[in-house]
Amino acid sequence: MLIDLAEAGPATSGGKAAPLARLVRAGLPVPPGFVVPTSVYEEAVAGLDLAGAARHGAGAARLLVGRATLPPALVGEISLALERIADPSGDGCVAVRSSATNEDGVDAAAGQHDTFLGVRGPDQVADAVRRCWASLWSERAVEYRRWRAEDARADLPATAVLVQRLVDADVAGVLFTGTDIRIEASWGLGVRVVDGRITPDSWVVADDAIARRATGVKDARLDRVGTRVVTREVPPADRDRLCLADDVVLRLARLGREIEGLLGGPRDVEWAIADGRIWILQARPVTAALPTARAASSDSAADRTSLTGTPGSVGLATGPVRVVLGPDDFARVRPGDVLVCRTTEPAWTPLFGVVAAVVTETGGLLSHAAIVAREQGLPAVLAVPDATTVLPDGATVEVDGSTGRIVLVEEQ
Repeated sequence: MLIDLAEAGPATSGGKAAPLARLVRAGLPVPPGFVVPTSVYEEAVAGLDLAGAARHGAGAARLLVGRATLPPALVGEISLALERIADPSGDGCVAVRSSATNEDGVDAAAGQHDTFLGVRGPDQVADAVRRCWASLWSERAVEYRRWRAEDARADLPATAVLVQRLVDADVAGVLFTGTDIRIEASWGLGVRVVDGRITPDSWVVADDAIARRATGVKDARLDRVGTRVVTREVPPADRDRLCLADDVVLRLARLGREIEGLLGGPRDVEWAIADGRIWILQARPVTAALPTARAASSDSAADRTSLTGTPGSVGLATGPVRVVLGPDDFARVRPGDVLVCRTTEPAWTPLFGVVAAVVTETGGLLSHAAIVAREQGLPAVLAVPDATTVLPDGATVEVDGSTGRIVLVEEQ
C-alpha cells in the first residue's frame, strides 16, 4: 500500500511528494521517505458523510476524519518502512507531512495542512497520518478552498501523507529562485522562518555573486528533543552574526538553480543543513512573484508619523488599524481593516480574505504571511518593529506594500 518516495507521482502522492520524487531520481539530497497514498485516505473516508458534517462547520468534518482508522496491515508496512529509512546513527524520528492533491501547485500556497515533527514508531506515525488527513478539513483549509472556489468542484481534494527521516537542522530556511535567488535562514529547524515568527537573515544572489546580505532578529530557535520540538534562546553571540557563510549561500543558490532547471520555472524551496550537509525538504512552484522593492517617495507624507519595514506584497491600501494579538481577536476584524499583528500562522488565513492590508512585526519576504498576501493581492509590510504598540487600534493608516512604508493618516 505504501509508495517509496522515489516513485511518488501527483495523482497518488499529492503536490508535496511528487516534486521531491523527481529530485530523488535526479540524485539530489532529499531525506529518504515513503508515502501513504491518496487511495488509503479515500478508502478510510468512503463511508463518512463529510458533506453533511461540513454543513455543521469545518470542525465537525475534521473530527469525523480524525477518527478514521488505518488497516492493521498498513501499520505493519509502516513499521518496516520506518526501519528502511532510519538513520543508523539516529533514533528513528521522522517528519510526517500532508501532501494533498491541491497542495503546493502553481497557484496554491503551502501551509494549509498539518506537519508533525519528531514522530517515532509505527503507532505515532499512524496517529500523525490521521491528523494530517483531518487537517484537510481544518477551518483554514476549508476557508482557503472557499476563497479559491474549490468547494464548488465535485472533486474535493484527497490527501496523501509524506513520511521522511527528520533532519535535525543546525540551520534551515527557504530560498526562492527567479531572476535573482532570494534566501532566508535562521538557526535550528526552519518552522520559525516559514511561519514568519522571526525576522530571518537574508541574502540576494545575482549572477552567481552575493548582491545583498542582511542580519535578522534571531533571538530564539526550534530544536528537537526526543519526540518534542522545543524553543531555545539563541546565544547573544549568534544573534548578531549571519547564520550562513558566503560559500554556503552560493552552494544553496546553485542547488536552487539546479532544482529550477529540473522542475521547470521558479521554485520555493525549503532546505535544512545538518552536520554541514544540505537537505532539500520541499520544492513547490512560486505561486506569486516577489515584489521589486522601490524607495519610498519623499512627499508630504514624510511629515506625518510613519513606520517602515520589509515590502512583502505590492499595492497601496488605506484603512483602520486592527491590532490582532491572537485568535481571540479574530471576531473584531472587519472588512477593509488593516491587520496589524506580531506574526501570522496558517490558521490566520481566513483573515486574509477580509482585510485590506497586512502589517507584521516579524517575518521575511519568503514567509507564509507574505506568500498568501501576494496570492490574494493584499499589500503587506513585514518586520515592522513594535507595530502592534505604535499603531493605535482604530487609527487610519496607509500601507504601501511596494515601499514598505506605513503612514498614520488619522488617529481614532
